Amino acid sequence: MKYSKNTIYVSSYAKLPVGTPSENVYKSLDIGLIISTETGIIENASVTLLTDVAAEFLINIVVGFNIYEDNLNVLLDEIGKRYHGSAQKAIMVAIKKAVEKYESIISSI
Repeated sequence: MKYSKNTIYVSSYAKLPVGTPSENVYKSLDIGLIISTETGIIENASVTLLTDVAAEFLINIVVGFNIYEDNLNVLLDEIGKRYHGSAQKAIMVAIKKAVEKYESIISSI
């Protein structure tokens, strides 16, 4: 997939719950977001979850969210309602940190 020059990639991580299979493999959860600087829409995402199904499901929730127009809590609530894996809290922390990082980058450009 090719992205326009108006997109940036940001990533963040959060600690996974101790003893979970993902924590045994990855130690921490990494979220990567590709965001349009023009529209604020998350165009794609990556996440280090142990199963492809879990990663694909989460990406499906995140992609299309507009961080300029929608409150981040709307996305976090959606994840809370739909994603019930053991990494739920780590996912929310990492997404929040990634969006904050994006906003910091945009404000300094």
